[in-house]
Amino acid sequence: MGEHRHRPGSMHQSNKPFKSRHATKSSIREATKGKVDRTTAKQSTAASKVTSRLDRRNTARTLQQTKREEITRTKRLFEGRHGAPKIVPVLPLCPDSDVEGAIASLYQCLGEQLTGDPSLSSVLNVERFKQKIQFVPLRRNFVDVLDAFKVADFAIILMSAQVEVDKFGISCLLGVLNQGLVNVVPVVQHMEATPTKLRTQVKKSLLAFTRQFFPEEEHLFSLDSDNDAMNVIRYLTSQRPKPLTWRDLHPYMLADEVEYEPTSEEQGTLKITGFARGNPFNANRLVHLQNYGDFQVSQITSAPLAVREHEMQTDAAVLDTPTGEQDDLVAENEPDFMDNEQTWPTEEELAEADERVRAMGGSSDMDADTQKAKKRVPKGTSAYQASWIIDDEENSGYSEDEDDEEPSAMEMDDGEDVESVGGEFNQEDYEDIELEEKRPDEDEFDQEEEERQYAEYLKQRQDEFKDHTEFPDEIDTPGHIPARERFARYRGLQSFRTSPWDPYENLPTDYARIFQFENYTRTKARVVSQAIVGNVKPGTRITLWVQQVPRGAYEAFDKSRPYPVFGLLQFEHKVSLLNIQIQRDNAYEEPVRSKDPMVMHLGFRRYTVQPIYSQNSNKGTNHVHKYERFLHLGKSSFATVYGPVVFGKVPCVFYKETEDVNEPILVSTGMFVNTDVKRIVAKRIVLSGHPFKIHKKSAVVRYMFFNPEDIHWFKPVQLQTKYGRAGHIRESLGTHGYMKCIFDGPLTQQDTVMMPLYKRMYPKWNTILWTGGLDKSTQAIGESKAMVIDME
Repeated sequence: MGEHRHRPGSMHQSNKPFKSRHATKSSIREATKGKVDRTTAKQSTAASKVTSRLDRRNTARTLQQTKREEITRTKRLFEGRHGAPKIVPVLPLCPDSDVEGAIASLYQCLGEQLTGDPSLSSVLNVERFKQKIQFVPLRRNFVDVLDAFKVADFAIILMSAQVEVDKFGISCLLGVLNQGLVNVVPVVQHMEATPTKLRTQVKKSLLAFTRQFFPEEEHLFSLDSDNDAMNVIRYLTSQRPKPLTWRDLHPYMLADEVEYEPTSEEQGTLKITGFARGNPFNANRLVHLQNYGDFQVSQITSAPLAVREHEMQTDAAVLDTPTGEQDDLVAENEPDFMDNEQTWPTEEELAEADERVRAMGGSSDMDADTQKAKKRVPKGTSAYQASWIIDDEENSGYSEDEDDEEPSAMEMDDGEDVESVGGEFNQEDYEDIELEEKRPDEDEFDQEEEERQYAEYLKQRQDEFKDHTEFPDEIDTPGHIPARERFARYRGLQSFRTSPWDPYENLPTDYARIFQFENYTRTKARVVSQAIVGNVKPGTRITLWVQQVPRGAYEAFDKSRPYPVFGLLQFEHKVSLLNIQIQRDNAYEEPVRSKDPMVMHLGFRRYTVQPIYSQNSNKGTNHVHKYERFLHLGKSSFATVYGPVVFGKVPCVFYKETEDVNEPILVSTGMFVNTDVKRIVAKRIVLSGHPFKIHKKSAVVRYMFFNPEDIHWFKPVQLQTKYGRAGHIRESLGTHGYMKCIFDGPLTQQDTVMMPLYKRMYPKWNTILWTGGLDKSTQAIGESKAMVIDME
């Protein structure tokens, strides 16, 4: 007889199983055990509902094969006798970090000795793991650190158990994180000098500090013994380098040897030898040299090394030569002004032009050194007083584009007074006198006065930022200048998001100098796909013959400093409009204003720029974005500058330059987006008026304009109020700027009538190559920050 089992009836209570709001790690691990994330096979619309087992199997097999090929290709680059060495820079984060001692410990654990200068780059041949490691000792130079990490496969960061990480170390870590992260090996030194009871606590604190920048790091290495050093070697040889997408799209190398063959007094051919990495080098494409710019390649030859002493070194072979499709060095487009509407100048205009040339000294026969400046002034005026009188010609070189901010009432009143005084005058009351020669140090102030004026300047910027925050875009209508002249370049928009705006309307001359892509996304895909194919395979030791290079590029080569060389993709030398999505750094407290000078680190290139900022908004259909006078904290914005074309998601970092090149101030970080020249950046101003009399939906508004002509000029522009009413100008009343307005609802006496106006903003053509990397100075022992260890 079988065993009786109880069977629950219909009245049995079944409790609901426990459901956690947040799944635990163990439950997620159990649910995903054995599963692999992969994309499904591409299906046609007809057979999208049913996927056969064969399609799924083919998709899995294809993904597996692709992954294996990628791993094999990466390992083949570094393995073997002819493989390229892994570039491992050694970064000292603390003032007492011993870089040379750390590299010597890694050599010693393999039974080898470091020969040669320990401050130079050296290659360690690890026969046990069939790989080579190139150690790059870094000095406390900020630019050297960034350049080394741009081409690095791994990195060793040295920390001390005795001294905290200083300000320079924090700046280096932030710079490395913002430009792209590689695999790092945190190593602690001087642990033997720490008391035994405190070593565990010190290791925990150092590991916690490391995880602030590298959250995935779980180990803290040491070099106190040979076994500890061997663990570092094993980690460097067994791990695959973390890919950097923006770097791997380009060919690059770290120069081992540099030779120079002069072809003229100032230029010559630079021969750069090193291991090719990334995409294949192409002789038709340009190469970028840090601090000097882009140059053409005459040829690419092989430069093999003799692996063993008894082996003969093979001769160099030509791997690639330029063809008729070689990129030129033309970066800007030459505008053709004859395409515009032309009118023949009149005789009066020609006479004025000749007069201006004579006033500039173009027709003078006297030597410029012996000629003294003369000025026509009233009789009795001394030479000292004459030097303070401003001529009208001195201000004629400024364009209307320089008027970016609203002038103060004081400046306008002074200008009006000067113009009214300078009317018709009697020539007999004036005479020409020679001006005194001005000494170069005559206008300089003492140190206290300079500091006082600088403090006033900083306070003024803080006040402007505060006023902009409380009353954004609001300005007062000038009473002594007609508003139709002051705001002639502004326009009204019924809707900021949907009102049409022609992107090719009234463009400045600088837009005729840049290049525009018909389809940037399609061009990028084509250029990137073409860059994969080439005659120079990655991992080959080659020599680049770079032509027409100034001698300074050769003199800048120092074996104790990294010398990276990057190859450009097609069209990356052409200048266009760069749109960069950025976010302000939380640690920077000063106001960041549009057109403030910055040092832009865009991938492997560095420029001095003055960007303009705009809102990061994609809600409008007219591609109009609001101009930002200040870069706000916690909000994503766009920075727009002129610069060479970039392909890919390239990281961008903006620094504020200081007197010390090793102490730049981090301002903002971001990513390159596109080169869309149709993106309109519109500056918004708001003219405000006060309702004087109100009768239902109509009101008499004053203080917005001060003459009837301005009212008729701005009559088509729609009005708004702070309480959400919309209206328009009906007619002008009187001669003092009073106007009758009609709104869509009743107004209240505390309401304010506003008229928003917009003007398109353009960046300035002032992007130049930053050459601060030529400074070889190092950072001294600075202020220690960040790591706090309780020793009690």
